[in-house]
Amino acid sequence: MSNKLTLSGLDIENFRTTIDGKESRLYILTNHNGCELTICNYGARIVSLLVPDRNGEMTDVVTGHSSIADYLTTEEPYFGVVCGRYANRIARGRFEIDGKVYDKLAINNGPNNLHGGVKGFNSKIWEAEQPDAQTLILQYTSPDGEEGFPGTMHVTVTYRLTDNNEVELSYQATTDKDTVVNLTNHAFFNLSGAGTPTVHDHILTIHASTYLPADDTAIPYGDPAPVAGTPMDFTTPHTIGERIDEPFEQLIFGRGYDHCYALDKGNGTYAEGAYCLSPRTGITMTVYTTEPGIQLYTANWLAGKSEGKKGMFYPSQSAFCLETQHYPDSPNHPQYPTTLLRKGETFTSRTTFAFGIEK
Repeated sequence: MSNKLTLSGLDIENFRTTIDGKESRLYILTNHNGCELTICNYGARIVSLLVPDRNGEMTDVVTGHSSIADYLTTEEPYFGVVCGRYANRIARGRFEIDGKVYDKLAINNGPNNLHGGVKGFNSKIWEAEQPDAQTLILQYTSPDGEEGFPGTMHVTVTYRLTDNNEVELSYQATTDKDTVVNLTNHAFFNLSGAGTPTVHDHILTIHASTYLPADDTAIPYGDPAPVAGTPMDFTTPHTIGERIDEPFEQLIFGRGYDHCYALDKGNGTYAEGAYCLSPRTGITMTVYTTEPGIQLYTANWLAGKSEGKKGMFYPSQSAFCLETQHYPDSPNHPQYPTTLLRKGETFTSRTTFAFGIEK
């Protein structure tokens, strides 16, 4: 094997280019169990993740592309990125802080602002430092007014691949003006192996007795609603595909699952939020987070048109996302956990994706 290739078969030279005067690179994290996590500093994005299946075979469980050129020329599905300044949607690109209106956010998803705007954190080159084989620290400073958001915001995201086969993400942000912040990672997972045509057989549990019903532009109506008696209920294990095509308004609006679950554990407490299993490989993923919500997205808008790693194509519902975050449109819903970040305060958040095996 060329020393320019990762264990997952990526050529690191294919991730070198210059974007806005800064160099993109692919960084490789490894643990003592043979797992490998690759991250590109363009968008602070996860590109590949190798974990063992029940037979000990190393399996890449995230979707992505084989080169930076593919990320730049393909319509952005947000593969593996850190979304910000505000992950998910802000209705009509407008919010208020202490009576001051901010209404210049980009409208880039129907009538709403999505994932920070046209050039959110997903399209930025982050400064990267790799202090050891298992840790990568990424930093980005977003200038005052970028994408319509107030305040110069300095953001640090730390990835760590532990010897327990966990991917730990720590987020930190500060600002010099009162602003809003909501950060998440948008990895698309397939625990049967990236490129497997569907995740309908994956067995999912989400520790949430309520979720946020949304309108046909994915903006929540208001208070969380019970999942009981609906296809949104994952409080006990269900396969992802079991009810995904039911004639339920929320599933029709989203063309599948694309909804924020209000975790029972609440905001700020670090605890388990979700658990998923691929019966095919035995690979399990447990999600722990301090965030109050998880957005379940079943890759409904993937169309299988753009070529991914190893020549694979990713059709609709061939992956799923569990995006730990505050609720969509929180700045316009005062009853939600706040996303307000005051000058002088520090935002912190922690999420872990822990991988295991069920025989």
